[in-house]
Amino acid sequence: MSYISGTLRIGKIVGNTLPPCEFPAIYNFGDSNSDTGGLSAAFEPLPPPYGEAFFHKTSGSGRQSDGRLIIDFIAERLKLPYLSAYLNSIGANYRHGANFAVGGSTIRRQNETIFDYGISPFSLDMQIVQFIQFKSKTENLYNEVRNTPEADKLPKPEEFTKAIYTFDIGQNDLSVGFRKMSFDQLRASLPDIINQLASAVQNVYQQGGRVFWIHNTGPIGCLPMNFFYVSNPPPGYLDENGCVKAQNDMAGEFNSKLKDRVLKLRAELPESSITYVDVYSAKYGLISNAKNLGLADPLKTCCGYHVKFDHIWCGFKGIVNNTEVYGVSCEDPSIFISWDSVHYTQFANQWVADHTQNEGDTLPPCEFPAIYNFGDSNSDADVISAAFESIRGPYGEAFFHKPAAERFKLLYLSAYMNSIGTNYRHGANFATGGSTIRR
Repeated sequence: MSYISGTLRIGKIVGNTLPPCEFPAIYNFGDSNSDTGGLSAAFEPLPPPYGEAFFHKTSGSGRQSDGRLIIDFIAERLKLPYLSAYLNSIGANYRHGANFAVGGSTIRRQNETIFDYGISPFSLDMQIVQFIQFKSKTENLYNEVRNTPEADKLPKPEEFTKAIYTFDIGQNDLSVGFRKMSFDQLRASLPDIINQLASAVQNVYQQGGRVFWIHNTGPIGCLPMNFFYVSNPPPGYLDENGCVKAQNDMAGEFNSKLKDRVLKLRAELPESSITYVDVYSAKYGLISNAKNLGLADPLKTCCGYHVKFDHIWCGFKGIVNNTEVYGVSCEDPSIFISWDSVHYTQFANQWVADHTQNEGDTLPPCEFPAIYNFGDSNSDADVISAAFESIRGPYGEAFFHKPAAERFKLLYLSAYMNSIGTNYRHGANFATGGSTIRR
């Protein structure tokens, strides 16, 4: 009975999906959507109630949400600790990766300050410089303390190649563009923005990174802050879900170009596994189904005071009609999508994480560079024909529909004994029709 059960389990694994790799570490690059403390460490802590729904810390978690972010749920799924921010020098643990994301970051450098417009100086190229420095320093230090307990606090040098590298950035490039450019100018800048993101991936690849997980950008036109100063939008300004149509269309163009560039990166970086993660569809799906899910208005925010043209941001206080008003949290953040008008609640982050990680093979399987097969006629790919005589038609004419090589995205195997037109770059087939285990 146990034998049959075990066989069925194996059959299910082969038939449906390849087992995911066990990644020893995560290295993340991004903005506030995945920042786990970089902004707070570099400038000033986020005030309560940020982070209180999960982390319960009076000093905050460094996350721009009431709780966990998508990157936290990725870590949970990979059974890894939550990532420490690279810029955080107190209580950080980098044994299983590091987070270079900083709130307000962009792909392209911007000539703005965080104090004026909220744009971080830690653009993506700077985050890559920080990663290269981090990798070099930790490798050198690890070699110095290899045989001491201190080594247990550092990533192992060989694990940089085995780690997963996540990119969640680009939203702020669009928001800056909406503020400073015409739509035509912003559209014309998209190829350069995408190429700079691709360059960052290439730089990490040169450092040994092989597995990449690249988020597209979300429906920026659905952020509640878009409606704070727009009381009477003109016809056609909003889509069927009340989001700013032109902004979402631009996000769609960004994502289309990003997807095309990811396809090119796969060809340019032959040893890589690059996954394009459609965060946009997951987020927009949540927003469009909010009513069916029993949620609050998806275009309303949980934390902060926003009445007519008076706005007190989450965690801060101000004067409204000669009265001190606090930007407090709503009673139940778990029924809201937007936490503070820009960032998502923990509930929404978990929903998006679930719907991007569970649909299809989002977490990349192990990449096998080659197949070497041994067998008889059940897997003979032309050896018996090469060794003796060709098999006549109609053998092979219908074309088999699901060969093993297709499942692994490899070429069909050439027979080892076939000397004409063979290609052994991705393996070889030693199977011969009529073969046995024993002579």
